Amino acid sequence: MNVIYALDEGEQRFNELKRSTGARSKTLSDALEELVEHDIVTRRMEEDAPVAVYYGLTRKGEELLDALSELDEWAQSWGEEVPDGPTARF
Repeated sequence: MNVIYALDEGEQRFNELKRSTGARSKTLSDALEELVEHDIVTRRMEEDAPVAVYYGLTRKGEELLDALSELDEWAQSWGEEVPDGPTARF
């Protein structure tokens, strides 16, 4: 999720995302690979010297970010009233 929030600012290179998310290289690489595979993040390569790879949100990713933002707003409003875990229902 941190990657999606970080890309809200626009395209970023790998090391920029690494700094903004605080993720380790392997963790970030795996997350980006999965997000690209699910069409949430785009991967764009510029082959000029030096080679640069940029990541950005797809339309699907932008809509997911909107949904996450709404969920965050809901949590801010209701967070104190939501139970900490599952409760038994009788």
